[in-house]
Amino acid sequence: MEKAYEVPALRRAQDILDVLANAREPVRVATLREATGLSRSTLYLLLDSLQRQHWVENRGDGYLIGVKLFELGNAYVRHDGYQSVFRALAASFVATHDEVVQLATLDGTDVVYIAREDSRRPVRLVSDLGSRLPAHCSALGKALLATLSDAELIELLPERLTAMTPRTVTRRTALLRELEVVRETGQASEHEESAAGLACFAAYAGQTAFGKRLAVSTSIPTGRVEHKREKQIRLAIMRMAVQIGARLASA
Repeated sequence: MEKAYEVPALRRAQDILDVLANAREPVRVATLREATGLSRSTLYLLLDSLQRQHWVENRGDGYLIGVKLFELGNAYVRHDGYQSVFRALAASFVATHDEVVQLATLDGTDVVYIAREDSRRPVRLVSDLGSRLPAHCSALGKALLATLSDAELIELLPERLTAMTPRTVTRRTALLRELEVVRETGQASEHEESAAGLACFAAYAGQTAFGKRLAVSTSIPTGRVEHKREKQIRLAIMRMAVQIGARLASA
């Protein structure tokens, strides 16, 4: 098969943006050089071009992601109209259960968080909008991976999976068995596989008109999870997933 051609300048710009996207404060040029391997002259030329387009912003002696990328990124969630659908249903879920609820899509072997409604109670999460998490260790990811066939999953996932915590399932064969149960029940869950102290429950919500596969979940500190409440939460998440799917189908 013929190898796809990449425009070098775009690849280099993407490398810069990836570094900035993962930083919580302005990144110095020296750090960008080390992370990207670009020469000083090439790096300054790219930074100047990106700054002119407002893709990056200069702050002191470092650089940040620019406001234009925020605008462009938000266009992604406007395409299918699922944001408004999610917001209405998520608000009801939070009002009833006072737990955070999240929406994510599958991108390769990762889930990407694209919407979230917070509860009034504090909880440590890794689900900042736009952030990624390996699909195999998240309830959202399992709900989404279960929509693929075993043949597709074997092609997609390595035999050994990365451990995020000591509880993460790291063998593909074990994950495939778990995903079969997810297909049968319509429910996905994980207990401290992606972050210590958190249990997550998810369900597949369907596919949008433009082909995005969506799943919805809640993340709850393990100290707040007991059998009766877990059952209520699981049912509520499944009900919301069905409602999201129905509204998207009728949009």
